[in-house]
Amino acid sequence: MAETFETFFSGNPVTLPQGGPLYLQLKRWIEDAIKSGAIKPGDALPSERDLALRVDVSRVTVRKAVLHLVQEGLLVQRHGSGTFVAPPTQRVEQSLSQLTSFTEDMARRGMAVRAEWLDRGLYAPSPEETIILGMSPGEQVARIARLRLSGDTPLAIERASLSSDILPDPGQIADSLYKHLDRSGNRPVRAIQRIRAANLGEDDARLLHVSTGSAGLNIERTSYLASGRVIEFTRSIYRGDTYDFVAELRLGDAPTNGAGR
Repeated sequence: MAETFETFFSGNPVTLPQGGPLYLQLKRWIEDAIKSGAIKPGDALPSERDLALRVDVSRVTVRKAVLHLVQEGLLVQRHGSGTFVAPPTQRVEQSLSQLTSFTEDMARRGMAVRAEWLDRGLYAPSPEETIILGMSPGEQVARIARLRLSGDTPLAIERASLSSDILPDPGQIADSLYKHLDRSGNRPVRAIQRIRAANLGEDDARLLHVSTGSAGLNIERTSYLASGRVIEFTRSIYRGDTYDFVAELRLGDAPTNGAGR
């Protein structure tokens, strides 16, 4: 058991906050200890068995409380090492009112970002890609997939599909897809985005360094040229504990001629 936890337990009798199931009481108790600074980022949690004995609850109760805290990003589990208080994560705000690339958006915030390529290639299109991109029979689709990081913290996974006549060689893309499209006169001018909550699957959770089932944001974006042609179809998954999407809302036109009075 970590020395910090030993000190915390020895100097503070365990009194769980009342109300709700026992595992939620334990969860709130651990949350309070983290938020108050009594236990700090990087500190190791006691083993499931030790924590159950100290708090006088079952190991099932401990397991459920820890699982919820891992899913919310307050704790991290490292295979073979144990469970630790997660380091603080810088949240990123992204506007929903401007069509920018990830690289451009982060640069405006002064954040150093990088990408790890997961895939770049030409493939036979799926039925969905064929319909959305308006592809002809026998045409290939260009797919690119990237893991986006700020420092060593993964933020998002982006998977984009474009017609091969727009992107005949995906390997030529450097840091920004939109910069590449701009050079060929094919940068999109508008887009429609659909955002929904999602629980991360095993593969995406592993890439984003969170636990399977953690909260995420699933975003589908269809981008258009000025001509109205669909240029890009992108599916992205963002870590729920790092991203806030912000939209400015304006009141519609004021009523005229006394309407609405």
